[in-house]
Amino acid sequence: MPDPAHQLQRYRALARAFDAQFRFPGTGIRFGWDALLGLVPGIGDVLGSLVGGYGIWVAARLGAPVVVLLRMLLNLVLDVAGGELPVVGDLFDVSWRSNLRNLALLERWYTEPHETRRRSIWFFAGIGLMLLAALAIAIAVAVWLVRSLLLLLH
Repeated sequence: MPDPAHQLQRYRALARAFDAQFRFPGTGIRFGWDALLGLVPGIGDVLGSLVGGYGIWVAARLGAPVVVLLRMLLNLVLDVAGGELPVVGDLFDVSWRSNLRNLALLERWYTEPHETRRRSIWFFAGIGLMLLAALAIAIAVAVWLVRSLLLLLH
């Protein structure tokens, strides 16, 4: 089995091929095989997911902490979910580029492990706070609606 550094190099090549292999003529907009294969229903998204999964596997082999692996997984899940939307999903694939995002995150962790881990923890803490705020707002709106309806009935 190849060593983890070799696997990182292989993922680097796959990430670039799947997310930035080609350029729209006359623009700086890059896209890769992920966007092209995404035009084929079912098959393209599966292949893109496999490449993304490989990147997460490489990160795990390199010893990336769970929070970094979770961020990579979130990028992949958003890519797959966004890619499922007809037409808009293809544009999303061109812009989101989860493999390059994950590669950058992995390389950042590889060179600055403590800083990247800390930032990843704060990232998920922020998401948690946003979800709690959304829940609090939803509860407040529900209470207000119930009180308003009760006042109307009396």
